[in-house]
Amino acid sequence: MKKYKSRGAFASESLCDMAAIVIRRLNAHDDYQACLALQKETWGETFAECVPPSLLMVSQKIGGVAAGAFDASGRLLGFVFGLTGVKDGRLVHWSDLLAVRPEVRDCGLGQHLKLYQKEQVQALGVEVMYWTYDPLVARNAHLNLNRLGAHAEEYVPDMYREDASGALHRGMSLDRFVVAWRLNQEHDQAAVRVTPENFAPVPVVNTVFDQNNKIIPVEKDLSLASAVRVEIPDDIYAVKAVALEQAVVWRNTTRRAFLFYQEHGYAVTAFYREESNGRCFYVLRRGEDAIAF
Repeated sequence: MKKYKSRGAFASESLCDMAAIVIRRLNAHDDYQACLALQKETWGETFAECVPPSLLMVSQKIGGVAAGAFDASGRLLGFVFGLTGVKDGRLVHWSDLLAVRPEVRDCGLGQHLKLYQKEQVQALGVEVMYWTYDPLVARNAHLNLNRLGAHAEEYVPDMYREDASGALHRGMSLDRFVVAWRLNQEHDQAAVRVTPENFAPVPVVNTVFDQNNKIIPVEKDLSLASAVRVEIPDDIYAVKAVALEQAVVWRNTTRRAFLFYQEHGYAVTAFYREESNGRCFYVLRRGEDAIAF
């Protein structure tokens, strides 16, 4: 994509097969209904946490953000929704929902929606934005930690009630990272690029190779080395589609590791994917250089 333009359009690359995308606030009944429909398409028709059109509209009157990305025909391709409030005596913003249609998820649309959201709340004086994401979703880890520069502040088991009828998360506990994005800090994406070879000596605490030389999640002794790696699958949804029980093992072993290191003062300081084999790792460190969970 070409350079992002606030409150306007940006041209897509041929990969996205679109001439132009406009990111703007939702401001008409059709916009709100389209957003509700996209929520159900993303999380399932019976998704219990849908934000209704009335709240999408009213939230914007008190500092909330409900914005969408629209193609040239006016079709909603993605949206972001969040609320502004007060935490510890200062204005903060909680980004509650973000969704992008599957066919445009490789276009960087989620990042542009977040940047638009950032611009809107900075104008109100907000300096920190919070949201959650599933630590097992590698795509979201890369967006949140590497592209945007947010920091994982806390691992929360079962943060949300499991929606047994929801299509996306069925069968998995809804553990989450709470991340904080400090909006006034400059973020250099190049500066967070990881050279995987540098981490080769760092122990991996939750996976082993099985007899078929395949990576599997297991409970291992949790090292108190100065740095450790916690591995996640490159596509947890693909794992879940073919072997739900294996996806649950991934959840349980990563939960065990993240909670252990959270209790011992470690912090997530990097996330990367090895291009040669697709393996994905969080790097956790302890000490003065680590930002605490």
